[in-house]
Amino acid sequence: MNISRALSMAKKEVMHILRDPFTLAMAIGLPVVLIVFFGFAINFNFKDIHLTAFDQDHSRASRELLRTFSSSGYFTVQPADPSLNPVRTVESERSSVALIINPGFGRDVEKKSSSGVQLLIDGTDNMKTGVILSYIAGIQQAAAKKTFSAGRGAPFEIRTKYMYNPELDTQWFVVPGLIVVVTGLLAIFLTALTVAREWENGSMELLLSTPVKPIEVIIGKILPYLGLGLVAIVFVYTIARTVFGVPFLGSYFLLGFTCVLFITTLLAQGILISVVTRQQQKAMQISMIAGLLPALLLSGFIFPIESMPVFFRYFTMILPARWFMDIIRAVFLKGAGLRELYVQIAVLAAMNVFFIAASIKRFKKDIEP
Repeated sequence: MNISRALSMAKKEVMHILRDPFTLAMAIGLPVVLIVFFGFAINFNFKDIHLTAFDQDHSRASRELLRTFSSSGYFTVQPADPSLNPVRTVESERSSVALIINPGFGRDVEKKSSSGVQLLIDGTDNMKTGVILSYIAGIQQAAAKKTFSAGRGAPFEIRTKYMYNPELDTQWFVVPGLIVVVTGLLAIFLTALTVAREWENGSMELLLSTPVKPIEVIIGKILPYLGLGLVAIVFVYTIARTVFGVPFLGSYFLLGFTCVLFITTLLAQGILISVVTRQQQKAMQISMIAGLLPALLLSGFIFPIESMPVFFRYFTMILPARWFMDIIRAVFLKGAGLRELYVQIAVLAAMNVFFIAASIKRFKKDIEP
């Protein structure tokens, strides 16, 4: 090996990097941004878990138990809505946990007779459910020490029931989320790289020089990949049901409609990335950042959104994967319908319109002299 030639090649490569601000920013700035960003966002200590209290006893013991939950810092205790029963409260996603204290709880505790408190927990998120259980064990002991003598054990028992995932099967939680992650990444990559390749080859400029309208170009690009995306979801659904045994309790029509909405949103996002970058390498890098990382880390797939700092909770609202993650898990495991998911669907539809409109506007800028 000739050291001088190797150093000359290294010098030339450094010059290329210095002449390319995008590559320089990606190499230096992106790792710093991601470490700071996800360092705050990823948090395994769940806090402010919404707990709805159905206190039907209103005794000193029941109030002390609720104060112990509230003062723990892990739970945010809110009063029950009289129009909703405990099951409906968890089902409507107003609360992750419903605490039911039956009449006579305080009397039974004072008499040292058997007394129980029931918790209904949303079992669709296994990681969160397991942590909640560890919190409850400590809270039960803390409530017993505050209310009774330290030498006595807990004079009551908390009985827990897991809704939507009775056996806390991890695959029931993971597999529906994987549909969002895999489909989201695939959809952005398909259009971003394909259209960018046409920019590099010059065929896109030739196409834009014809009288064809921008909306026609976009629709023509989206439709084939929409079909591929739906075929992929059918395969994933089949595997989820047959191989992993994930139940499906919802509407096939609602699932299909929301899948079309989600895929077209990300396909339009991929086209926008491709139109802006016009280079496959840049399109691939941006697609990875916009498609994989948010879907994997900020959509609620692994880390619950409610455990993130306030800024990141709001930031996730601009990510399509965050809303579709709620939809697909609720449709699969809860059998949720339009009444429970209209907010998520409306936000996803708004994002769809935004990305398509932005892509059309960018195409217009390229057509006009």
